[in-house]
Amino acid sequence: MTTIELRRAGAGSRTGGRPFAGGFPTMRRLVDPGLPAPSVAIDGRSGLVTAAVDLACSPERAYRMLVTAETERWWGSPETYRMRDWNAELRVGGSWRVLVCFVGQEPVAASGEFLEFDAPERIVQTRRYEFDHPSLGRRDTTVSYLLERREGGSRLTVLHDGFRGLETAAAEHASGWERALTWLEAYARRLQTVEGVRP
Repeated sequence: MTTIELRRAGAGSRTGGRPFAGGFPTMRRLVDPGLPAPSVAIDGRSGLVTAAVDLACSPERAYRMLVTAETERWWGSPETYRMRDWNAELRVGGSWRVLVCFVGQEPVAASGEFLEFDAPERIVQTRRYEFDHPSLGRRDTTVSYLLERREGGSRLTVLHDGFRGLETAAAEHASGWERALTWLEAYARRLQTVEGVRP
C-alpha cells in the first residue's frame, strides 16, 4: 500500500490556493498554529483519502455538526466559501444536498444518499457534484464518518473513497478535508468554551 501523508509530503505551498468545490489544492493552519492540525493521508493505490481530528465534544454532538443544517455554522469562512441550504433525510436511503457558495462565484451544489446510518458512531454517504468538477467530473465518491468517544471529547475519522486513478482529485480533496476539519475542531472548542457545551 502506498500512502502519502500530506503533512510530510509538503505538496505545494501552505499559503492557500484557488478554491474549488472539493477544497483547496494547498493548505495552511488558519485557526491556531499552536494546536495540532488534523491528520490527512492518501492511499495512492486504492485512492482512499483518510482524515482524522480530535473534537472537544461528544460523538452525539459531533454527529449533529456533520449531518444537519448546523454544517452551515462552521463549514467555510468569509474568505473562502460557505455552505447554504443544507437539506437531508437522516435515514438509510435518504438524500442530502447543499449549496457551496464561493466568494465571488455562483453557488454550486453537492448531493448524495445515505448508505449506512448508525448514528452517532458510523455514517456512510455518497457524494457527487452537480456540475463538471475540474478533476473529478460528476463521479460518485463515498464519505464515511466514524466517531469514537474519547476522554475529553471524541475522535472523528473521515474515509473518502473513490479516487483510484485520480491523483489530482485525491490530493485536492485531502487538502479540503484538512481545512474542513480545522474549521470543525475550532467550532467544537468555541461551543465548549463560550456556550458551555461539554463532552
